[in-house]
Amino acid sequence: MLALVFDGDLRLRSDYPTPRPRRNEALIAVHLAGICKTDLEIVNGYMNFRGVMGHEFVGTVVAGPKTWHGKRIVAEINCVCGRCDMCRRGISAHCRNRTVLGIDGKDGAFSEYLTVPVRNLHEVPDSVSDTEAVFVEPLAAALQLTRQIKIDPKLAVAVLGDGRLGQLIARVLKGHVRSLVLVGKHATKLEAAEKQGIQTALTDDFIPRADADVVVDATGSASGFDLAMRVVRPRGTIVLKSTFAALVDINLSPVVINELSGRIGLDNGAISVVAGG
Repeated sequence: MLALVFDGDLRLRSDYPTPRPRRNEALIAVHLAGICKTDLEIVNGYMNFRGVMGHEFVGTVVAGPKTWHGKRIVAEINCVCGRCDMCRRGISAHCRNRTVLGIDGKDGAFSEYLTVPVRNLHEVPDSVSDTEAVFVEPLAAALQLTRQIKIDPKLAVAVLGDGRLGQLIARVLKGHVRSLVLVGKHATKLEAAEKQGIQTALTDDFIPRADADVVVDATGSASGFDLAMRVVRPRGTIVLKSTFAALVDINLSPVVINELSGRIGLDNGAISVVAGG
């Protein structure tokens, strides 16, 4: 089958083996797949992944349990064991033995076919088009924010990064917090948010005032965390939604001095970090 494979180099192969579904898996014919910043970072060495990339997709079940045959689906990306302590505690997104589609240990969706555990499948309603359904995974990542922090109408929130994830997070939060600003580098992207009634600011014009209750870093760059620390108020919360492969030096002194709480987003889950001086 045709597949985009990363093995240290990025190559389009026409001879990649078509996968065979194991027990409790389904074979999916891919309709559309989205390119995520994580995919770009994998090429830079993130997670040391080798194989077919891609985890945002919509497709049709062509083999597996008969009850799923012919259904159009999207899928959760974490493939879990269901037996470890994390799974038994109900937080299977942090399964000790998990693989992650196109990111860690399992081929993804930049191919004609992929296999996915049946437990991961979600049927797409006829009212949702393929071009809409391919956004389900990043939208789920945005909605995960509402589990990571308590959304309070008194909060002042700054979202850093005007890419897809930042845009989706801003739309999720719109109307649910006291104030919201989306900060980014691209005027045309910020205009799209403004049309949805979201306040925006260009990074070059934005003045950090250390007054935001919550700052969400969706910049996809190491500099985003530095900016987040200058935007958040003392004892505020920073939610990290960025992935990047580069090794960087980060000054964590402000985290301790300002007693910041943090949430590190990890593929549908989060690790809490609380610091204090």
